[in-house]
Amino acid sequence: MSTRIQVGSVIPSQSVKENAPNEATPLVLKGKNIIVGVPGAFTGTCHAQVPGYLEAYNDFKAKGINEIYVLSVNDVFVTKAWKENLAPNGSSVHFIADDTAAFSQSIGLAFDATPILGGTRALRYVIVTDEDKVASLAVEPDPSKITITAASAVLASL
Repeated sequence: MSTRIQVGSVIPSQSVKENAPNEATPLVLKGKNIIVGVPGAFTGTCHAQVPGYLEAYNDFKAKGINEIYVLSVNDVFVTKAWKENLAPNGSSVHFIADDTAAFSQSIGLAFDATPILGGTRALRYVIVTDEDKVASLAVEPDPSKITITAASAVLASL
């Protein structure tokens, strides 16, 4: 596993999936963006955290955020189903499948969740980017809690 990414670091180019299992594309970051890393779609804490980003999407846009990406170590079928469950009328928030944990591991924000979730998963984190550089990073000390990675906390920090 890589060293944890730091403020000022360039986010490495890794392919992720959003629409189909055979369509892996690099995560291209233009302008200011938010990457919300979560351990798993449909898990209790993650399922409670993400709606805050969906509900505050326009508030984030007003603060100059270009895109919001919710990234989980799940396959694209799961991330698409999760988005449809949380936003049945659609949403501009991107739900990204890091299905092999390559992205999460490349930035040092993965952990072994085998006892609970069956394998490597993303830590609970939020990265605010400026282009492809980390402008700020918040990692929950306890991934079962939502404190510094809550949408309201991130919005207030912008």
